[in-house]
Amino acid sequence: MLISLHKQAASTPEIRAAIQASTEPAWLVAERYGIAEQTVWKWRNRDDIHDRSHTPHRL
Repeated sequence: MLISLHKQAASTPEIRAAIQASTEPAWLVAERYGIAEQTVWKWRNRDDIHDRSHTPHRL
């Protein structure tokens, strides 16, 4: 399966799903996947595992 991630993506959909399923502390999950704790907190608060649109919103 070919996935399209934006240039600064720190995680893949598989890692995001694992983050949301994990009950371990954020620092431990961040260390395991080599990402920042902020990334873990962000993905735990979201309902889905997909990136939001990163195209410019121009009127």
